[in-house]
Amino acid sequence: MRRTDQGGHGPVRYGPALPGHGLPLLPGLSTALAEAAEHDGTGSWDRMPDLLDAACGYFTRRGLPAEPGSVSAAPGAPALLVAITAALGGDVLIPRPCPAWWAPQIRALGRSVYHVATTAECGGVPDPYALLETVRRIRAEGGDPRLLVLAVADDPTATVAPPEVVHETAEAAAGEGLHLVSDETWRDTVHRPHETVLLSPAEMLPDRVTVVTDLAGPLLPSGWPAAVARFPATGQGAELHARVLDVLTALGARVADPVAAAAAYALDEPADVVEHLTAGTALHARVAAAAHRAVVAAGVLARPPQAGRHLYADLEPLRAALNGHGVGDAQDLEDFLTTRLGMPAPGGHRFGDDLAALRVRLSTGPFLGANDEERYECLLSPQPLELPHVHRALSLLGSVFDDLRADAQRWETPR
Repeated sequence: MRRTDQGGHGPVRYGPALPGHGLPLLPGLSTALAEAAEHDGTGSWDRMPDLLDAACGYFTRRGLPAEPGSVSAAPGAPALLVAITAALGGDVLIPRPCPAWWAPQIRALGRSVYHVATTAECGGVPDPYALLETVRRIRAEGGDPRLLVLAVADDPTATVAPPEVVHETAEAAAGEGLHLVSDETWRDTVHRPHETVLLSPAEMLPDRVTVVTDLAGPLLPSGWPAAVARFPATGQGAELHARVLDVLTALGARVADPVAAAAAYALDEPADVVEHLTAGTALHARVAAAAHRAVVAAGVLARPPQAGRHLYADLEPLRAALNGHGVGDAQDLEDFLTTRLGMPAPGGHRFGDDLAALRVRLSTGPFLGANDEERYECLLSPQPLELPHVHRALSLLGSVFDDLRADAQRWETPR
């Protein structure tokens, strides 16, 4: 993660990867991959049909019925977003902040990207009024907005958008004739699934929403790129699906058979996959909650994490203290915290946020340990926060932020 010029804070070209699960590889996945690796991928050993069938089952179990003719697969969600954007044409709207990979994929096609502010309660989904105003401004300036990309379970903010926000934003987008891409990569990592209602826009507007799910992160190791998409079951949806397949074919964006076999295994959701994901999500939820308590206690602003493996913190209340350490913007903050914490701490500018804002995404994976033995111990322990290596990592986080709070208090003007 480097700046694009040597002396300043130029545009950021490359952002951080998806937050990894930080846990050992599930044996069932490695077995599925190894068995497919013994074949050359031709004839009856083509794993793509199995992957598409598994994707249909996966989407259907989530209330989004799908048939093989309405789903596609690619080596990662970025390839799918490129193909969908290329097929639809026009300008694209995305929330601020958003996953680090969204904007670069769109801009690579020469398309204009417009960030839209989110509501105070959640990230991932634009404020409906801000969305309408942005669409009208783009058109007034001669632009052609056609696509809105959003995420109900969001990276980087780790929030889940309330159904009423999703409903208002989706209705606003539909009223303006926009197609929606719903990135639902993190929907299966909701921390309290029995207390949190996650509504896909595709449940509301089935004719206007394409759902994209990246498996590398929630279900597969980050080095095994695979993603699936579900298109509307309409004539226009079929046309979009066909154009997307044309683009993917032109790019040679095909999931390698061994990875496709592992992805199909994961999407079928056998007991070992479900148990591993459930246990991993619960573990990350506990660590995220502990990290959230530590940063909030130091006066930092952060929404309680609700999904995923990270939290998003705003250190503006500690600006005076950070200025004393030479930190004036998000890139400085990234450098400062990465050094102090000994773990990646990408600044908010990586996610389309304002460079001047002191925001940062902290992932929970690094707190789980430095090797598989420590990570397994976390997964199996009834009290993972009390394990020595987890306790040390969380204590370091608290210490760094407590020191900043103390510095900030010294800088406060006496009353």
